[in-house]
Amino acid sequence: MDTVLQLSKKLIAIPSTQDNPKALDKVLEISEQALEGFRFEAFSKKDSRSVLFYNTQKLPRKFKIILNAHLDVVPAKKHQYEPKEKNGRLYGRGANDMKAAAATMILLFKELASSVSYPLSLQLVTDEEIGGFNGTKYQIEKGVRADFIIAGEPTEFGINNEAKGILWIKLKTVGKAAHGAYPWNGDNAILKIKKTIDLLEKEFPVPIKEEWQTTINLAWIKTFNQTFNKVPDNCHVGLDIRYIPKDKKDVLNRLRNLLSKDTTLEIIMNEPTQYTDRKNPYILSLQKIIKKVTGKTSPIIVKHGSSDIRHFNQVGCDGITFGPIGANHHGDEEWVSIKSLRDYYKVLKKFLTF
Repeated sequence: MDTVLQLSKKLIAIPSTQDNPKALDKVLEISEQALEGFRFEAFSKKDSRSVLFYNTQKLPRKFKIILNAHLDVVPAKKHQYEPKEKNGRLYGRGANDMKAAAATMILLFKELASSVSYPLSLQLVTDEEIGGFNGTKYQIEKGVRADFIIAGEPTEFGINNEAKGILWIKLKTVGKAAHGAYPWNGDNAILKIKKTIDLLEKEFPVPIKEEWQTTINLAWIKTFNQTFNKVPDNCHVGLDIRYIPKDKKDVLNRLRNLLSKDTTLEIIMNEPTQYTDRKNPYILSLQKIIKKVTGKTSPIIVKHGSSDIRHFNQVGCDGITFGPIGANHHGDEEWVSIKSLRDYYKVLKKFLTF
């Protein structure tokens, strides 16, 4: 565990955010140094770098297992890049999401790559927090495949097999401008789009507690009108839609059916859901191993946010996210349990050698 903690702290100390390309290079460099002597393939797209370590003589057509870890983090306060241990926890930006898990995977690959008899890979990327398009997805476009992928995202030892898809939508409505003192001479675009918003709220109500259902977040409302004495003749609305797998075929149609004839819809982002059958043999095996190591049954969980596993699902590769116990990822007091890191190492080691 000393080695895992040392590497975790080294990674946490690097402010590897998207606006700091030198730090992104540095965090990859530290990882590469820890795996000196192992074969790897380097990838780069739009100045985003990623690497793929492997234990075979040459890149296979398909790996049996890929361990996937992202080394980028969201921005934090300066002190959060100073890792600290307190009451059995490791604190710092990325401790939970997911530099401690990445350190575990790096050192596991180092320990096991030469001894396992199947094609094993470690995938390290630096753009997951902004979608993973130039890291994991780019490697997939270059032919990287596996029977099963584990991404070390925060799951509190749950096995996440299913996650929502993402639709970012811009709605645009036009009206008729007029003097604000004579609103009957105009057609208020904001009021028109408000009617659509009311219909959206009825069709996709915000749950009062966590529920596995499709949700819509009204992210922003804008108009070009910046004066008080004018009826606005335009209005734009931004929607963040998180849809569950069973709704992926009809969520857009349900949305379009609510729009007035003067409202147009523009898709800004359409990212697929994540799904791997909970009866997948790798998942069943992992559950048994977690029970042996921790003495507790690991639940199959769903997640409202996405991960790079969705990119693999689109080419027929199964996978999950699975990470140690921690909390407050993206928050001020982000931490990971040091004991759970020890168990995490044991679980993954048994899984990879099972």
